[in-house]
Amino acid sequence: ADDWIVWNGSSTSITTFVSPQPVEATDNAFWDQFWADTATSVQDVFALVPAAEIRAVREESPSNLATLCYKAVEKLVQGAESGCHTEKERQIVLNCCRLLTRILPYIFEDPDWRGFFWSTVPGAGRGEGDEDDENARPLAESLLLAVTDLLFCPDFTVQSHRRSTVDTAEDIHSIDSCEYIWEAGVGFAHSPQPNYIHDLNRTELLKLLLTCFSEAMYLPPSSDSSNTNPWVQFFCSTENRHALPLFTSLLNVVCAYDPVGYGIPYNHLLFSDYREPLVEEAAQVLIVTLDYDSSTSSSPTVDGTTTGTAMDDVDPPGPDNLFVNYLSRIHREEDFQFILKGVARLLSNPLVQTYLPNSAKKIQFHQELLVLFWKLCDFNKKFLFFVLKSSDVLDILVPILYFLNDARADQSRVGLMHIGVFILLLLSGERNFGVRLNKPYSVRVPMDIPVFTGTHADLLIIVFHKIITSGHQRLQPLFDCLLTIVVNVSPYLKSLSMVAANKLLHLLEAFSTTWFLFSAVQNHHLVFFLLEVFNNIIQYQFDGNSNLVYAVIRKRNVFHQLANLPTDAQAIQKGLQRRKKTPEPISRTNSQDGVSMEGSRPAAPAEPGTLKASLVATPGIDKLTEKSQVSEDGTMRSLEPEASQLSPEGNPPAALSDGESWSGEASHSRRDRRRLSSASSSGQWTPTPDWVMSWKSKLPLQTIMRLLQVLVPQVEKICIDKGLTDESEILKFLQHGTLVGLLPVPHPILIRKYQANSGTAMWFRTYMWGVIYLRNVDPPIWYDTDVKLFEIQRV
Repeated sequence: ADDWIVWNGSSTSITTFVSPQPVEATDNAFWDQFWADTATSVQDVFALVPAAEIRAVREESPSNLATLCYKAVEKLVQGAESGCHTEKERQIVLNCCRLLTRILPYIFEDPDWRGFFWSTVPGAGRGEGDEDDENARPLAESLLLAVTDLLFCPDFTVQSHRRSTVDTAEDIHSIDSCEYIWEAGVGFAHSPQPNYIHDLNRTELLKLLLTCFSEAMYLPPSSDSSNTNPWVQFFCSTENRHALPLFTSLLNVVCAYDPVGYGIPYNHLLFSDYREPLVEEAAQVLIVTLDYDSSTSSSPTVDGTTTGTAMDDVDPPGPDNLFVNYLSRIHREEDFQFILKGVARLLSNPLVQTYLPNSAKKIQFHQELLVLFWKLCDFNKKFLFFVLKSSDVLDILVPILYFLNDARADQSRVGLMHIGVFILLLLSGERNFGVRLNKPYSVRVPMDIPVFTGTHADLLIIVFHKIITSGHQRLQPLFDCLLTIVVNVSPYLKSLSMVAANKLLHLLEAFSTTWFLFSAVQNHHLVFFLLEVFNNIIQYQFDGNSNLVYAVIRKRNVFHQLANLPTDAQAIQKGLQRRKKTPEPISRTNSQDGVSMEGSRPAAPAEPGTLKASLVATPGIDKLTEKSQVSEDGTMRSLEPEASQLSPEGNPPAALSDGESWSGEASHSRRDRRRLSSASSSGQWTPTPDWVMSWKSKLPLQTIMRLLQVLVPQVEKICIDKGLTDESEILKFLQHGTLVGLLPVPHPILIRKYQANSGTAMWFRTYMWGVIYLRNVDPPIWYDTDVKLFEIQRV
């Protein structure tokens, strides 16, 4: 049983390669026999070629492994040259594909082999005719070019445009692949006839491409963004003559996909969907080609002088990565509409509720879609503005909130939580997003949250409250981000529901307990963020927000306690003692949760044993965002020069009281941070009276205290005069009240806009490859190989 592979029980087995006997590249009889015997699927190849055997060839007969790789690439190149007109040629190409997909991860896991594909092979010239070997292409380049040619090979991966017989078959080198784009959409109007054989062949070739690109998984995470993936770099360069049609094909195949088909229930159980595996593979290849650190380069922009084509012909200054370049230059409204509708349709798919259980097909690649949506918004500002121009953005928001709420208790989905929050942070930096949130929320997607009547802003606040109060511990680093999003949208929220108003006050109550404030160096920032939310709403949206004003009045003691926060050493110790009694991060009771929506299931923790990929830490909120001030006319001015001097720990000196400048605060915090918080002998941080004073004095309480001073006596008078215990009368009074001229001068609105940085670029890389690793289980391409970019852990 020492056979390694026996393709269909034939005499030629790959055991031959393990032997010390060299296999000659020129032994044509052997190779013809070897490739002709067919394995029927990629799964067969994985089953028949065990990992131990590949490693044995690598260690004991390296020259045979080199020959095998070289011959497999040679066959792909020949297939691309000839155009694969016969069934036999196609079968050989697919077998080479499967074998390389199986072997490449074992080449990448060994540092000594990693350069092998980038070495040249004697006799493989770059040009026509017999040129010198100086001109030879590295094996990797030959492989990538052959695969791209094969992806536009008539009758193999695309519909032939001729009435084909072998004599008149199209010459693969003379065809214009832009006429063979796989699906209508961006820059292409014609929708080719679906052909499941072509879809299967494309999927196998894309799987091989993804495996080539996966060399990135075998390098440890580094913040050095110059560390580009040579496979992706070459593939997305001008050397790839099919770069544009391939980019367009991948994007269109993903965005045009409709998993529900013709709306017939159980349709997906009757017909195998050949499109879905192709769409998944296309989405994964697309996000990997777009793995590009935009913080290190000038972001590609369109100068506005574009003509009627989908992408400009004039080369703008932009990244050498053509895929990023093309993505950044899409600009036609109908293209944006097509992309946005497609992404929204696919993201909403898991939420589609049907009365018949399992009757609608549920897609599994929402994480790849979120990465793609992120890249679109990050690299193409025109797309971002288009998304925010209408309430279509809510078709993206609702699924994201659904995923966040659903995954909040599941440790294996921390990455999904992060990307959802990052996208909302990016969107919240634009005024339009806050304005759009005022649209009433009527779509009743069953979610495990209290029932409420209100707007999309209420939905967002209620879900965020749920994540903070009942998510698992590993989500704490996201609290800053969640509250920053609420701060960013708060100046535009016209009318919060009572449920959402109570949730915000419950968070303030929880975050302003002494043990929470004194137990970590940055906890007080959360209080600053919440006070900034209340100030924004009171100063800019007082009319219409009687629910919030009423909630503030009811919970006025919380604000008084903050204003009188004790700062002496004894009180600090006493505050910390309480923590030992109540280790919960936040009181889970008293959040007036009430009944959850009908049909919803509680958020479940991960099943024990679920695999998850580790992630690198995300940068602090001060690295993730830059502050902009909104002027009278609505334009934004960056306040960055000062903010770059933030404290060494990377903690922003949260929100400011009225009229206080950033620069004073930043330099103050940098100078005094060490003096204020004495480090104890164990290296543990401990709070000191000076440290508490340093931020307590900056709590922006003026506006709220003034509001309470004016309104509380009036509300109390109404209650006494009318003997009222009824909320509705008080709310009516507050609705018609005004504070014009009574409040301090409105503070300028500060928006914290997401800014690209190498820390998030690295986070996206590890997250994306972790998702791809875990999602490719059939066949398990990278399973049990020595990946370095992340660790695979069991929950």
